[in-house]
Amino acid sequence: MIAASARIHPTSVIEDGANIGENVEIGPFCFVGSAATLDKGVRLFSHVVVTGKTTVGAGTSVFHGAALGAEPQNVKYRGEETELHIGTDCVIREGVTMHTGMPDAGGRTTVGDNSLFLAYSHVAHDCHVGSHVILSNNVMLGGHVTVGDRVIMGGGAAVHQFCRIGHHAFIGGLAACSLDVIPFGMLNGNPGILGGLNIIGMSRSGMDKAEIHTVRRAFKQIFHGEGTVRGNLAVIRDEYENIPVLADLFEFIDGESHRGLASAAKEKRV
Repeated sequence: MIAASARIHPTSVIEDGANIGENVEIGPFCFVGSAATLDKGVRLFSHVVVTGKTTVGAGTSVFHGAALGAEPQNVKYRGEETELHIGTDCVIREGVTMHTGMPDAGGRTTVGDNSLFLAYSHVAHDCHVGSHVILSNNVMLGGHVTVGDRVIMGGGAAVHQFCRIGHHAFIGGLAACSLDVIPFGMLNGNPGILGGLNIIGMSRSGMDKAEIHTVRRAFKQIFHGEGTVRGNLAVIRDEYENIPVLADLFEFIDGESHRGLASAAKEKRV
C-alpha cells in the first residue's frame, strides 16, 4: 500500500506489496521490495535499495547508494525469510549496508532509534544495535554483534562476530575489537586494548563526579588488580553491591560471552 501523500520519483521501482507510509519521499533510481515497509516521513535520496522483509522507522533518512535488507553474507543461508528492523529518526549515509538475520539465530537484525551510520559502515546479520549510536565511516560489525545505547565508533573500526559492546563505550578509529568491551569502556589499537573509561560519555549520560569517581575506582580494582578480571570482581563485589551505577558493569562482566573481555593488557584478558 502506498500512502497518497508519498512522493515517489518516476524512475524508482516500488514492488507490489510494499508499504509506503504518509509523507515518505523516494528520490530517483531507488528500489523498494515487496516485503519492505517505510514508515511515515522516511526519505530515500537516490539509488537506495530496500529489499527483503525490512522495516525502516519513521523519520529515518537514507542517503545515496545504501543497501538495506539484503540476504546475510553467510554460507549457511538457504533463502529463508528473515528480517531487518531499523528504528525511528536514524540517519543512514552513503553506501551503508545492513543485512537481515539468520534463521538459527532468531532471524532478525535490529537497529534502535536516533542512530547515525556514516558512509560505508556495515551492520551484518543478527546484529542488535542500540539507540543514539554513531558508527563512523567504514565501521564494520561482524555477525551477531550487540552494541549498547550511545556507543561511538571511530572510522574504520572492525568488530569481530559475537562481540558485545557495552552502552556508552567508545571504540577508537581503526581499532580491532575482537573481545567484549565493558559499558563506558574505551578501546583503541590493533589488537584492541581497553585503555580506560569514557569519562566524557559518563558525564554526558548524567553521572555526577562522585559516581564517576566510584566507577573509576572499581574499574582500577577489577582491571588493574593482581588477579584475573572476574576474580578481582568477586573480591570487591560486596563493597559495591549497593551502588546502582555499577550494576550494569558487574552484570556485563558476569554475562555470557562468546569472546571474553577486552582488558588493559593481554595477560589480563580473562
